[in-house]
Amino acid sequence: MHDFMVLITVCSFLFTLGFIYWRPHINEAIPATVGAAFVLLSGSVTLADLGQITETVSGAAITIIATIVMAIVLESFGFFYWAAELLLAKAKGSGIRLFWLTNLFCFLMTLFVNNDGSILITTPILLLLLRHMGLKTAQKIPYLLSGALIATASSAPIGVSNIVNLIALKIVHMDLYLHTAMMFVPAMLGLVLLALLLFATFYRTLPRKLPPIAGWKLMPGSHPLKDHAHGPNRAKFMRNILLFVFAVRISLFIASYIHFPVPLMAVIGSAALLAWRWIYLKISPADMLKKTPWYILLFAFSMYVIIYGLNNIGLTEWLIQMFQPIVSGNLLNASVGMGILVSVLSNLFNNHPALMIGTLTLTGMELDPLTLKIAYLASVIGSDIGSLLLPIGTLATLMWMHMIRKGGVYMTWGDYLKVTALVIPVTVIFTLALLSVWVYWVF
Repeated sequence: MHDFMVLITVCSFLFTLGFIYWRPHINEAIPATVGAAFVLLSGSVTLADLGQITETVSGAAITIIATIVMAIVLESFGFFYWAAELLLAKAKGSGIRLFWLTNLFCFLMTLFVNNDGSILITTPILLLLLRHMGLKTAQKIPYLLSGALIATASSAPIGVSNIVNLIALKIVHMDLYLHTAMMFVPAMLGLVLLALLLFATFYRTLPRKLPPIAGWKLMPGSHPLKDHAHGPNRAKFMRNILLFVFAVRISLFIASYIHFPVPLMAVIGSAALLAWRWIYLKISPADMLKKTPWYILLFAFSMYVIIYGLNNIGLTEWLIQMFQPIVSGNLLNASVGMGILVSVLSNLFNNHPALMIGTLTLTGMELDPLTLKIAYLASVIGSDIGSLLLPIGTLATLMWMHMIRKGGVYMTWGDYLKVTALVIPVTVIFTLALLSVWVYWVF
């Protein structure tokens, strides 16, 4: 009976990942839910376990949903298209300047929304910009690929930009503000290194002079703004929105510091922005019922059920035996060891299950509090940056590959790996080593 339970649990896990890789444009909640159902039927996860799983996942999922609601509201205001127009104007016809502005744009979108949302927002806008410029495919790749890598990696500095980071925070009982205090500096320096390596890789390909764009138009389906958001008042209106969203993001860390529920604070911020839209654009909040991707709740819950099943059949016990001697050695070993482990697991199995497995493994190692925290943060670096070595490492890069192909830009896995093999391993090792030094000297 035990062998049957192990077989069903492992097969459910492999089926779920295989279907997501095979059909990345299919809603990932569908295979995850089917896989979770089989894990429950196998008995490796009991009904009693579901309560613990719900408590672990619910807060993170609510926070991310609230953030996505804010992104949908910003789209209603036309904020993202205004940002794209600003990006184009600031480039001043320079292809190199546009490269750096594109990376900054993608970085900010992840900080203000989340990594998946940033990919969904920035990729269509960049495709539209580059298509209007008439650039060749080889000239489009530097902007699209560097933007995708920076957007996904930018979820590392602050835990609130990635749902799996938030779930892992709950597992290790770490506050959001402490995560950011320990992670922000090394992760940001890692992002700077990644951007420099990408620039060096693409330097010869980047066009020095951009062709002028004639007849720039918003993408189909964008919401027209009212009169108050046009003309000279438009920039001021958009800046006010940006300041409000920034204040909401800051409030999440303040809430964490004073032990106010972070999901509730996120919901309050989203509700306030919805009210603002209702007043100025006369759009009822009722449209959120259709536009909000509620399936994220189901996906996060189902995926954690599957990982919990793997945990219960002994996977994490085996990992503990293998890695505890390495992780418990010193802070540098803990950082590099766990970061590399989760990087490898992410590129084999996707970063969502990899970080969950890595975090559950850490909780069973009986580490001292500081070593536990640095090992967890290293796992996040492996999950958010190390996972980018292959397109299957994250759902965001899988979606990105599908989106650019639909946009007429075809890129093979080999082309992708030629770039990431040069920039990702160096960035990961640098960031992991810097994390151990930063935490040792500051904390």
